[in-house]
Amino acid sequence: MSEEEEKGQEQEQQDKNADQEATDKVKALEDDPPENLEDWPDDAAKYKTFGGPEAESSYEEGATSSLGESEVRHHDDGSVSVKGEKVDNPEEYKGDPIPGGPTDPNAAKLSGEKNLVDEERSGLDDDDKSEGEKKDED
Repeated sequence: MSEEEEKGQEQEQQDKNADQEATDKVKALEDDPPENLEDWPDDAAKYKTFGGPEAESSYEEGATSSLGESEVRHHDDGSVSVKGEKVDNPEEYKGDPIPGGPTDPNAAKLSGEKNLVDEERSGLDDDDKSEGEKKDED
């Protein structure tokens, strides 16, 4: 066996070991996944998925079941339904705003962006305003 072939086999074994370590790391997270993005792995394990690439179980049966309901739908009117049934308290199914995102109240506004908080306070949007009020704003 040539020196080049030996190096190739060593590298292949190292790659297999690294892949197995990443798989083991993600498997350890399956029972109690981190809530914050910063707590998730930032090495090769971040490319692994729960249950492997093609899990034999459904979302509800595997490790992903601990992440929450699979059939949650958020509607335009602010209501939330789970498995087709509207829930009494939609706030239970809403997460914290993504920092800097459109729902973050502390995010900097972009030029020309509407201030949704002020519109909600006034109870009017552009469709509800009369032509005179729209001209006054321009």
